[in-house]
Amino acid sequence: MSKNFTFLGTENIPLTATLIVPGRLNHQEMLALEQQMEGRKIIWLCEENVVLPDETEHYLAEQNAEAASFSVSDPGLDKVGLQLIKDLGNNGVVIFLPGKVNALHGSASHIEAHTLSALCELKLPVTPLAVHDPMQTRLRTTTGTSGSYLVFKPEIAVAKVNPAKWLQAILLGISEAFSQRPFLQESLGYNLLKGLKLNSKMKIIDGTNDQERNYGIILGVALAFAKHIKEQTHKQRVAIILPPGIGGLVANLAVIFAGKTPVNINFTASHDAIKSCISQADVDKFITADPFVRKVSDFPWPPVRDLIHVERILPTLKKSIKRWVIVTKILPVDMIASFAKIKKTGGDEEAVLLFTSGSSGAPKGVPLTHRNLLANVCQFSTRLGLIENSSLLGCLPLFHSFGCTATLWFPIIQGITIVSYPSPLETKRLAELIEKNKVTFLLSTPTFLRGYMRRVKPEQLASVKLVVTGAEKLPTSLAESFYKKFGIFPQEGYGLTETSPATNFNVINPPTQTPEADLSSAKTGSVGQFLSGIAVKMTDAATDKECDIDQSGIIWLKGANIFSGYLNNQEKTDEVFEDGWFKTGDVGRVDEDGFLHIEGRLSRFSKIAGEMVPHETLEAAIIEVLGLDDETERKVAVVGIPDEKKGEAIILLSCITDAATASQSCIDLRYKLLDAKIPSLWCPKDILTVSEIPILASGKLDIKGCEDLVSGLR
Repeated sequence: MSKNFTFLGTENIPLTATLIVPGRLNHQEMLALEQQMEGRKIIWLCEENVVLPDETEHYLAEQNAEAASFSVSDPGLDKVGLQLIKDLGNNGVVIFLPGKVNALHGSASHIEAHTLSALCELKLPVTPLAVHDPMQTRLRTTTGTSGSYLVFKPEIAVAKVNPAKWLQAILLGISEAFSQRPFLQESLGYNLLKGLKLNSKMKIIDGTNDQERNYGIILGVALAFAKHIKEQTHKQRVAIILPPGIGGLVANLAVIFAGKTPVNINFTASHDAIKSCISQADVDKFITADPFVRKVSDFPWPPVRDLIHVERILPTLKKSIKRWVIVTKILPVDMIASFAKIKKTGGDEEAVLLFTSGSSGAPKGVPLTHRNLLANVCQFSTRLGLIENSSLLGCLPLFHSFGCTATLWFPIIQGITIVSYPSPLETKRLAELIEKNKVTFLLSTPTFLRGYMRRVKPEQLASVKLVVTGAEKLPTSLAESFYKKFGIFPQEGYGLTETSPATNFNVINPPTQTPEADLSSAKTGSVGQFLSGIAVKMTDAATDKECDIDQSGIIWLKGANIFSGYLNNQEKTDEVFEDGWFKTGDVGRVDEDGFLHIEGRLSRFSKIAGEMVPHETLEAAIIEVLGLDDETERKVAVVGIPDEKKGEAIILLSCITDAATASQSCIDLRYKLLDAKIPSLWCPKDILTVSEIPILASGKLDIKGCEDLVSGLR
């Protein structure tokens, strides 16, 4: 029976008496664990209100197993622990049974927060046991394997036992198990091929002209185009300068199928940034389209001889496209892969090259591997749990990490219809597309979300089941206003280009009528729980010493989705990696239910008189007191400047303040913030009037642009 289960970290099993606390444990996993503990006395422990599987209750009764229970409300839990230790002898083990709960697939813990706290109050040494079930976290293009990974982590001494240390160990254990999954050695191209064939009836709808192409046709077009790309390019990477749409999708697929690396260029960046990206990428050809060349005329276009115009080439490939469409309908995937010379394995080889947004400096190259991207598609889709016939709105730029993973690779591999549009700003047209095509999943940013508040009718979003925002903090007031108008509460997520990108997001899990506990999967003010396979640790921002994850600190991550280093930039790579952990540069904490709360980017804090002031929190407060929630565009931004007396001072950039009355407006704002219980130290020292707040194409605040504005105005 145990042959279906993989045990890791068995060297961490203490030889002395210990309390084993698994994050989750079904009946078969319980039997495997019992066999692993053969020869040692076992006491099964559960909370008195837990609902155990029927087969577990029957088994314990039939085996006359020794069992005990406790209550979370028991004031003498330490005495319960003493009795358990006495009953165990020298090397016995107490194994906690989490029981049945209603939780999302891939959840790290099936233990309610108050139960976990009670377990810690038993005053026993705790051995965390992470349990990872591959059948609950897999791509549609892979078969998965039965059985689970059970990972023992080092015992936590009685004096140090707390829920935060246990959860950190569980997340690390699941990360170690997830990283061993065989599908991570496959190639992105092979999985895209499988996805297009498996989901051949799914389609992409181009919102600019309402053209539709099913995935079966897209597969034939991409394979034919891939051959042309192989013939025309000599370097490994190929630049793509296209917005979301059929052309952008086909171009990216064709480059992948050609065995090359797509580089989606940010055509909204400055000329210097664009030239830097092109130079770093070392490309010799650029895929684009004539209409787009005319539309983005100020782009520093390379010579015409280096351009591959997709709308010119595809008509010349009609015969080849027809052959591939027929072939891909008839032949099995492995034979198609062989004919098209698509590698089945990819692993740690580069699959895609992206660039950081440059919101706080020059863009850095971020090579993402096949392993990174397949991991994140799996993590993202597992958490999302979309139902059959789902569709998403794909309007985020393809050069943006979320636009790339969530609106290119994810829908193809998992079988989701894409409704595309080249701009996230035209909310009126986007709403028409959502209504017409019954879109169920909307990805956006708080900045873009504001556009829906003014220009869109509630009934136009009636089909939408989930709205997820990222890139910047989602103000609670905006989320509440959106819910009031549309009946959908936007859920906040978190990620970075370097993490492929999603690491956390909230998903509403409706309450059930079953006796099992409903574990929350969303919490307002947080960015959600960690996706399966991602580990976290925190370090104190002032001392750099590691602290418990429930304490405010710099967030470090580890997992199969995290990149291995910046392109040709070892210095920057060394700055963000330490012992395999990636330093995000964001400050946050993890609460008792495992939800991550972002307190701000380290670069978006000001240290004023020794106190760390978070810019994003202050901006949210200013937006609320000034009643700017319904504005479709960002109207204010906080910037920190050097100050001789206090180290730093806060400056507010404002589009709504008259320059002639800026001083009085600053005083008025101060009183409003103080009334809202904002500390005096946080209040802006000055307000500078600007015509607009610099925003990147991804919807993020352009921090460097804001700093340049302040420098120019002072």
